[in-house]
Amino acid sequence: MFLRGNGLVWTCQQWVIIVNKLGLMAAIGRFQKGDDTFYAKVVDGKLYKLKGDVFGSPSYAKRAVTPTRGIRTLTPVEPSKIIAVGLNYADHARESNLKPPTQPLFWLKAPTSLLPDGGKIDLPFPSHRNDFEAELAIVIGRRIRNVSPQAASRYIFGYTAAQDISDRDIQRGESQWARAKSFDSFTPIGPYIETKIDPQEQTIQLFQNGQLRQNSHTSQMIFSCAQLVSFISTNMTLLPGDIILTGTPSGVGPIESGDRLEVRIGDMQPLCNTVK
Repeated sequence: MFLRGNGLVWTCQQWVIIVNKLGLMAAIGRFQKGDDTFYAKVVDGKLYKLKGDVFGSPSYAKRAVTPTRGIRTLTPVEPSKIIAVGLNYADHARESNLKPPTQPLFWLKAPTSLLPDGGKIDLPFPSHRNDFEAELAIVIGRRIRNVSPQAASRYIFGYTAAQDISDRDIQRGESQWARAKSFDSFTPIGPYIETKIDPQEQTIQLFQNGQLRQNSHTSQMIFSCAQLVSFISTNMTLLPGDIILTGTPSGVGPIESGDRLEVRIGDMQPLCNTVK
């Protein structure tokens, strides 16, 4: 459960129902039923199957998928790579005792670290300090190389919620951070991709066992989403489905077995995971 500013306490499932009833979502998800894996638009809790390429000009079935029993939510994309951006909120840089970067600081995470909504985070070294980090994730929609910040938004498919789980013991002992952040299940993401939001006008929060731990706003990013896409595209080609984690605000903290973690970004549906 989690606490909202008006004092009401709601579960993840209740929030999904509320958001859907308000008609705030225009979300796309990836699902599996039996041997069938498919994309669908999510409207009022109903799934409308996608026809065609999700990154092209797809159409959607007019009738919702029925019955919904046995349908499993998957990670929203299968990227060729995950790019993680560090220290993109000044307050997080301060709490980490590090100077804010003068240009985006990024590294690669293993795609096998992805975990869908509802999945369990597995800590390979439970005795280590392992931290949560709530992040807004960019999903790339078109092949991109050397794009300007002004044109970058044309290549973004949408946005989703994510976490960048981090083994601090390993991270502090190494000069690069990929290993500490690439263990299986260390990148929870989803549940859906939202294609109609302003990425710089979103609240970003993380609740741990119902307690608010991170509470910030994406307007506090040092480098905007467009600037990140532009900068990264000058260093490597980005492909449809690639993910960029845009950094975490202050308030990161340790997790342990049994914890329930909920990432909430604006009116997007929450990303809910537990620690194994």
